[in-house]
Amino acid sequence: MFTYPDSVQFLYALGNEIKTAKLGLERIRAVLAALGNPERAYRVVHVAGTNGKGSTCAMIEAGLRAAGIRTGLFTSPHLIEPTERIRIDGIPVTPEQFQQAFEVVHNCAERLDLDCHPTYFETVTAMGFWLFRELGVETAVVETGLGGRLDATNVTQPVLTVITPIDFDHEAYLGHTLEAISGEKAGILKPGVPTVFARQRPEAAAVLTARATELGVTVKRAEDFEIRDLEIDSRGSRFSGIVVPLAGEHQLDNAVTAALSLEALGISPDGIAMTQWPGRLEYVAPNPDVLLDGAHNPAGARALARYLKRFFPDRRIWMIYGAMRDKAVEEVAGILFPLASELIFPALDSSRALRPETLVDLAGRGQTVTNIAAAIEILKPRAEQEDLSDDVVVITGSLLLVGEARAYFCDRTGRQPWP
Repeated sequence: MFTYPDSVQFLYALGNEIKTAKLGLERIRAVLAALGNPERAYRVVHVAGTNGKGSTCAMIEAGLRAAGIRTGLFTSPHLIEPTERIRIDGIPVTPEQFQQAFEVVHNCAERLDLDCHPTYFETVTAMGFWLFRELGVETAVVETGLGGRLDATNVTQPVLTVITPIDFDHEAYLGHTLEAISGEKAGILKPGVPTVFARQRPEAAAVLTARATELGVTVKRAEDFEIRDLEIDSRGSRFSGIVVPLAGEHQLDNAVTAALSLEALGISPDGIAMTQWPGRLEYVAPNPDVLLDGAHNPAGARALARYLKRFFPDRRIWMIYGAMRDKAVEEVAGILFPLASELIFPALDSSRALRPETLVDLAGRGQTVTNIAAAIEILKPRAEQEDLSDDVVVITGSLLLVGEARAYFCDRTGRQPWP
């Protein structure tokens, strides 16, 4: 009998979900077949892409939920607890439900003649699909983990597929050209199943269009959507009667993609206004404003940079940054670090993390600290000595760092981080 901490520890012991990824569908198909193919018990909207997948999924799910549909939402990675990856009607499953699903999937896998235990991501995917059936989900919005063609989620029989903007990330697994990466993402397209394409770079658009034509897929494209009466501020946007509560110009494109997806499902996009998506241009404290954003790749960094330049051109920026070694850190640093008056690099609790001292060498400036709490402590004496209310603290880079920061600022003790 596993407890919730036992199940989480076992999953972590399977290894990092990216570094230990074993692309292929044989294991997940065998496990799901043994579980009675729970992924066929509800409608599925399947979403792939490089950037904006999670936000777009969250908007689609919010729209479905607002229409009275019982929803499931499967996303990755999590910020604080793995339960965040599996949501029912917008709420993470309980630790008890997570533990029960883990035990069911783990015991099933142990009985099968597999080449190895399903990976971290395969196991959680099967858990999500099983819980969605057990908890009576009507429509599940499912985000791919890595790529699309060989991703564990690509065993579903979706009613709609969605591809968000494609850019460079995980090249070691998906290929070193946009065309190769796009080919992997296009692997979620299914014959006769309609699809929605976000605005794409030309190289990606060509690959996606060719594959859709080959499969006889009806395509809705974001660039064909008419944006009327656009209003945008630092906390969100409004256009064509749609309210977007997520900050950043890039969320406008994600919202268009979500609106087209809901339209394809016969659902009003009004429910997008209910969307919540933590850790992405999220404000968690005032005076000074503290902003969390998981800009872990160049495209995400460019979106964050555009946001800061547009809405905070004259405000002093304190940037707290951490990253994994397998990311394009030099490129991200070149985009973000020049915007910061002060740079603070906390150590991250991961063997994949880049050492803070390496970031100092890269930036040619900055301070190293042991963790996110220590980074905040640097600011407190300054806040006592001078008015920082017009400053902005941006905590960005790895979602691991963003999750640690969110736990610090949003814990249940009601702690106030500023004097």
